[in-house]
Amino acid sequence: MPDEATAQAPPTESLRVLIADDEPLMLENCRRALEADGYACALALDAEQAVSMLEADAPDILLSDLRMPGGDGMWLLERSRSLDPMRPVIIFTGFATIESAVSAVKAGAFDYLAKPFSADQLRLAVRRAAEQRRLLLENLHLREQLHGAYGLEQIVGKSAALKAALEIVRKVARSSANVLILGESGTGKELVARAIHTNSGRAAHAFVAIDCAVLPENLLESELFGYERGAFTGAVSAKPGLFELAHRGTLFLDEVGDLPLSLQAKLLRVLQERRTRRLGGVRETELELRVVAATNCDLRRQIGAGRFREDLFYRLQVVDIVLPPLRERPGDVKLLAQTFLARYGKSGEQWVRGFEPQAMAALEAYTWPGNVRELQNVIERACALACGETIGLDDLPAYLRAAPSSRDELSAPPFWPTLKEARRRWLEDLDAAYLRAVLEKEHGNVSQAARTAGVDRKTIRRLLNRQKAEHTGGAEPEDAD
Repeated sequence: MPDEATAQAPPTESLRVLIADDEPLMLENCRRALEADGYACALALDAEQAVSMLEADAPDILLSDLRMPGGDGMWLLERSRSLDPMRPVIIFTGFATIESAVSAVKAGAFDYLAKPFSADQLRLAVRRAAEQRRLLLENLHLREQLHGAYGLEQIVGKSAALKAALEIVRKVARSSANVLILGESGTGKELVARAIHTNSGRAAHAFVAIDCAVLPENLLESELFGYERGAFTGAVSAKPGLFELAHRGTLFLDEVGDLPLSLQAKLLRVLQERRTRRLGGVRETELELRVVAATNCDLRRQIGAGRFREDLFYRLQVVDIVLPPLRERPGDVKLLAQTFLARYGKSGEQWVRGFEPQAMAALEAYTWPGNVRELQNVIERACALACGETIGLDDLPAYLRAAPSSRDELSAPPFWPTLKEARRRWLEDLDAAYLRAVLEKEHGNVSQAARTAGVDRKTIRRLLNRQKAEHTGGAEPEDAD
């Protein structure tokens, strides 16, 4: 059974060509030439008959004479495009003029042949039309796949906070406004950015992403703006920047809060003037794009500290979308866990189908400082380690298995704290257990543990020191990196 892609983009020998001309000899000669190349041909002696065949048979390519009874070739071209905009139309005529050729191409004709033309000219024109048809259908299929991969339906959750954020995504996707996505690491900021692009009128153009926190300043500048040959040592050829590559599409600036101040000024200029110039270049390039930025930083605090430009902030924050952390999305942990189970549960001959009650209870009790990304990694790991058809408590990481015991310890405390204090202690115990497990995995390397956990080094040391002080009266020693 052929798949959808095969059905939409048939091989050359199965492509169907409709030829419309009021000269029977012309029809027969075209049919013989094209059937020799493997095309399936249908013939029409006038425009009305051709329209009926377009509606009934939906051929892949249309060849039409410019002058025929019942309507000319331009009328037939218009009717064909209204039925199938991706069907190539080749116009031919014995009354060829430059004006008629220009009019046909402007109206959407793929090619224009002047009679008399050779069989080789006809075959070449039809071969090129067939290739265009194939590419257009492949692109359509890829866009449909892209929408399935990055559409809003891929963002799983039913909590009120997430639904409110997604409602803004739906509305802003229709516009060209710049968007600022705020949220902790692992909350799905890039997935939301891609959903905005995929559901917008820019979906057919590029989505270009760059992480502003990864590259050093000089490399980041050359990536964003591009450079001309000889602009600096090692620039042996010209390279377009990401601004140019995102023309008519979307540029996603991840972790924009880490952008150096010098580049913030240049980014602001691009957003204001909608022009960019490569390093070492003199020519400016016009831009038409949308910028979606994301950060886990408090940019207003960064502005107060002089680390982020206030004017750039307001350029980026035309519309802001705040993604809630997973701990503030009641009920979504179970939904996400089941979604990731469906993705990773089938591996080789083993098929993990569900969760044991204790395992699901542990997943829902945990606070998920790494948010959805951390949950995804935990489920993928559990599917790889599970011995049966269900994920048990023993298949989860040690810091998750410690969560119920931390809760049980609060059931009979030496004194009764307030509910707020009890909740604070419990959450900190869970976070500390997780961070200790990550530190153990990374052999005590605080920097690497911070990257794995999606937090900064100070957060790890502060939380572990506080836990050590509360439980033993001492402090956690500084870990050597």
